[in-house]
Amino acid sequence: MALHTSAETPAPVGQVSRLIGDWIGRLGDIWVEGQITQLSRRPGAGVVFLTLRDPAQDISLGVTCYRQVFDAVADVVSEGARIVVRAKPEWYRPRGQLSLRAVEIRPVGVGELLVRLERLKRELAAEGLFALDRKRPLPFLPQLVGLVTGRASAAERDVLENARRRWPAVRFEIRNVAVQGVHAVPQVVGAVRDLDAHPEVDVVVVARGGGSVEDLLPFSDAGLVRAVADCRTPVVSAIGHEPDSPLLDLVADVRASTPTDAAKRVVPDVGEELERVRQLRDRARRTVTALLEREEHGLRGALTHAAFRDPHTMIAGRDQEIEAEIGRARRTVGHLLDRAESELAHTLARVVALSPAATLRRGYAVLQRPDGAVVRSPGEVLDGEELRARVSEGEFTVRHVPEG
Repeated sequence: MALHTSAETPAPVGQVSRLIGDWIGRLGDIWVEGQITQLSRRPGAGVVFLTLRDPAQDISLGVTCYRQVFDAVADVVSEGARIVVRAKPEWYRPRGQLSLRAVEIRPVGVGELLVRLERLKRELAAEGLFALDRKRPLPFLPQLVGLVTGRASAAERDVLENARRRWPAVRFEIRNVAVQGVHAVPQVVGAVRDLDAHPEVDVVVVARGGGSVEDLLPFSDAGLVRAVADCRTPVVSAIGHEPDSPLLDLVADVRASTPTDAAKRVVPDVGEELERVRQLRDRARRTVTALLEREEHGLRGALTHAAFRDPHTMIAGRDQEIEAEIGRARRTVGHLLDRAESELAHTLARVVALSPAATLRRGYAVLQRPDGAVVRSPGEVLDGEELRARVSEGEFTVRHVPEG
């Protein structure tokens, strides 16, 4: 309803404020664009306060929103950022102040892209594609380096020149592709997979010069990130310059700050390696020299020993000791032989003394019957029986004659 007033019938301030509030309350949600000049996020508070300014005019509006609304873009929105807000206008009657209650906040331009990239980054990180334990070490000296880059680009030149300056014998397998635009992603993915399947390629470098966020978007594509994650060959990301950070940097095994840095990481410096070889050779020479000097010192010490100064002293006087030992050995053996001879003579004497022949030599005889039996008793002999008598010098025949 229209408000009719005059100098005689003015409207009270409270009524005017109420009417303005009623009219604003009927507006509903609106989209507002502006630049954040102030941002207040009190710890523990559930509401965030913003001041939104029109860059073209010196006009500002206060904006309030719940914390969860702001947290959705907190990573890419800060003071000075341009945003688009879906909000409902609100009129605070006691103070006659207009503000906006935001229900959605969107960054404008690059900010919106960054929000999308941040969301994709979180999704891929949740899949484990950026985990450190998936990173593979680069070979010390690759026999063949795969290079994915733009045709005749500064990035290609930087990688080739710096790598060959460091290691002249390095070889490259180059795949020239589009590095921005609608064809960039499929071409880069195809080149990476092709080089990964190459049997001689030991490392793959994806290189591009710097550019805007929009130019570098292909290197944050989910398809490219997953293709690199599936590679068996180590991948080096060399996209843009130090401030640039596409998602490819997070999934690559090594992130190089520039294409020149990638060349330094992929191949060793021949001069540095030659110097390292020289140092190792010098260290080995010093070690061997120290060993030889130590052994030489020990040898000189050994040569000062009396045995080495006059070796004859070791055998001088030993001939008498040897002769004495030989004499002692002979005497010992002689004693042993004499004792054995004496024992043998005694044994022989006992044997002879006990021998029947010795008994016979003393005048005894042995009488045997014809069948060879020895006669031990006269009763064993028949009258007139012939017997054989054995004596010391032989034997003879006797006849038994009865007495009487």
